Amino acid sequence: MSFFKSLILLILFIVAGPLASVAQRLIQRKQLFDHDWKFNLGDVKGGNSFEFDDQNWRTLDLPHDWSIEGKISPENPTGGDGGFFPSGTGWYRKKFVVPSDWKGRLISINFEGVYMNSEVFINGKSLGTYPYGYSAFTYDLSPYLNLGKQNIIAVRVDNSKQKNSRWYSGSGIYRHVWLMVTGQVHIPNWGVGISTPEVAEKKATIQIKTRVKNETALPKTVTVQTNLFDPGLKKSGAMQTQIRLDAHSEKEVIQDIQVEKPLLWSPKKPNLYQAQINIISNKKVIDGNQTDFGIRSLRFTTGNGFQLNGQTLKLNGGCVHHDNGCLGAAAFDRAEQRRVELLKAAGFNAIRTAHNVPSEAFLDACDRLGMLVIDEAFDGWKTAKNKYDYAMYFDDWWKKDINAMVLRDRNHPSVIMWSIGNEIIERKEPQAVHTAKMLVDAVHEIDSVRPVTSAMTTWDKDWEIFDPLMMQHDVAGYNYQLHRAIADHERVPSRIIVQTESYPRDAFANWKLVNNNSYIIGDFVWTALDYLGESGIGRWYYSGEVPGEHWENSFFPWHGAYCGDIDLTGWRKPISHYRSMLYNGNEKLYMAVREPAPEPLEIKETLWSVWPTWESWTWPGYEGKPLQVEVYSKYPMVRLYLNKKLMGEQKTSIAQEFKAVFTVPYTAGELLAVGVQDSKEVEKVILKTSANTDRVKLTADRSEISANGQDLVFVTVELTDKNGVLQPNSENRINFDIEGPGKIIGLDNANLKDVDSYISTSRRAWKGRALVVIKSTKSTGTIKLKASSPGLTEAAVVVRSSPEAIQHTLRY
Repeated sequence: MSFFKSLILLILFIVAGPLASVAQRLIQRKQLFDHDWKFNLGDVKGGNSFEFDDQNWRTLDLPHDWSIEGKISPENPTGGDGGFFPSGTGWYRKKFVVPSDWKGRLISINFEGVYMNSEVFINGKSLGTYPYGYSAFTYDLSPYLNLGKQNIIAVRVDNSKQKNSRWYSGSGIYRHVWLMVTGQVHIPNWGVGISTPEVAEKKATIQIKTRVKNETALPKTVTVQTNLFDPGLKKSGAMQTQIRLDAHSEKEVIQDIQVEKPLLWSPKKPNLYQAQINIISNKKVIDGNQTDFGIRSLRFTTGNGFQLNGQTLKLNGGCVHHDNGCLGAAAFDRAEQRRVELLKAAGFNAIRTAHNVPSEAFLDACDRLGMLVIDEAFDGWKTAKNKYDYAMYFDDWWKKDINAMVLRDRNHPSVIMWSIGNEIIERKEPQAVHTAKMLVDAVHEIDSVRPVTSAMTTWDKDWEIFDPLMMQHDVAGYNYQLHRAIADHERVPSRIIVQTESYPRDAFANWKLVNNNSYIIGDFVWTALDYLGESGIGRWYYSGEVPGEHWENSFFPWHGAYCGDIDLTGWRKPISHYRSMLYNGNEKLYMAVREPAPEPLEIKETLWSVWPTWESWTWPGYEGKPLQVEVYSKYPMVRLYLNKKLMGEQKTSIAQEFKAVFTVPYTAGELLAVGVQDSKEVEKVILKTSANTDRVKLTADRSEISANGQDLVFVTVELTDKNGVLQPNSENRINFDIEGPGKIIGLDNANLKDVDSYISTSRRAWKGRALVVIKSTKSTGTIKLKASSPGLTEAAVVVRSSPEAIQHTLRY
């Protein structure tokens, strides 16, 4: 759940009559616990002790990832898998006072994600350990608190055992932490489940399952009052149910509420309803919960594929890891939302959260913006891929982690499927069939509506060996093997297929298979976004350099993956425009130029790469030499002009895969591609040759942010000539200065061979671009970012940091 959304967690529902006159002290039920932690990198003796002296430790706010702050080095034990970033062990401590009048309340702490092997202490008492770095977990603090006095929460985070991941994990308390305060009769965390079993144009049935716990020594009679509100906050349904709870017991209350003329949730119209649930005792609201949900139906069949609200929808999907580039794993709400915005703008309608559950903020953004999600749990089961990975914990922890995923995420309308694994090592062994059934049954025990998948692959001939394993799933996930689907359908006609990973270069072939076969519901490219770690996947290289795929050698200074449709600054690569053009109708013409090989060298590709292709007509040194110009088009024909001279025309229909390649001798000037429909030139795109780099240009993604110490602004940096044309060959070093209530927390340039620190005030541009991320403080005012580079005209951008709007929080 996002920070901003949780601040409006629930408006206390006050009804007319006696309830409205009840006087009571208001206590916030869910309180953000991110601010003013002490941090020490390195293990310490006694860090859990109440008396431990931490005054020399660093003070910081969460979310926090210490790995991204460290030096990228080939000596770091994370290796290429972890992006050559440091790991280690760290400690966090926070002092807080619990008011005396909280006596009798239940007080717990919820961690949305700690990577990894965390142990939490309250006033020196260990509350437990949690190995998996991606699951949320909660501890009850009540028995150990000093009311009216100071308390110490301490967290030891151990990410020292390497390797434990095949990608960049980050280290630390990298997601939000919350303090939960309730009465002893209450709705537990993740205690509300909402589904929409019947959806029609005139009426929908909303089923709300609410768990209520009585943690007193006496029986209690309470009323569960549920009110539904439409996207305009107009009341659309209500129900009250009275229950009796025995001492130290809990019950699940099931309420079916009819909503007339429902506004359905879909990627194009992501309508969100609210369920406000109050627990009432003696005419007082003693607890409550607000949950957003969407009214929508899901159906998966071989005849009609995936249907959302009765309409077949093909999934144009992308796999996404959890890092935010220069921010590392730190899951700031604005960064998570921006990722979804970038993916929507790139034409994706679906995301696979490879290979772990995402942050709550990410799923909240998917709900609000309209993005479908395959929510994935694990990269492995019982057999290890790395020495210290999840296989160490699977037998003891799989059920807790599956429950954590499904219970937390079940109310998100964006989530349409669950995934229980990725390319499991033991997938060819009989035990995998039993494990899969165990996991699928555990998911369906909580959620019987959504289907379960997992990703399988082999590059061998024994593909049919997976038939028993695939039978345990509702939807069969294929990694890179969609070409087998037609033969598989003949052999197993009941199988519903989704390609859970694919090579970027196979976009057209996969689109054609998805488009022409109802039982194939979509394709998820590896990947939608570049990411840290798995260093060198998607790279291209030059003859004479170390050859091979990313798993075969160390390719330092490569420290990330360049196989994404979108790079780490948010720039859409040419392949992104091509893929979106295949699936969507809003983009019909695009042009880029294939990088020429620097003779006598050759450019070599790897499996996940596409040829390096750029939006550039600035190629000094290649005058008169032939360059390959790629034009992607949904028009029947395109024409290409160089300096107003027609260089040729080509068909760009489906037979040409909507693509034309022109060979053009390079001459500086203006390159113009034109889409032709019915012999008329109807759309054009232009590339201009840039003169020498003259100035810096800054563009902020927002002009105003909240002064809450959490909000972010992303500033795009471009180096241009005097006419404002991007100079794509510029790699000037840019220095940044900031004034006002903001702080630079990340710099990036998308060059995964640049090992400069991501936490700095200086960065080289790459391909004429860079990115600056600024975080607000808790003060209001004007933030001014200045960017300068020797010999260039400097630039500045101003952002206002304003008070947050008055928010209503759940109080009782």
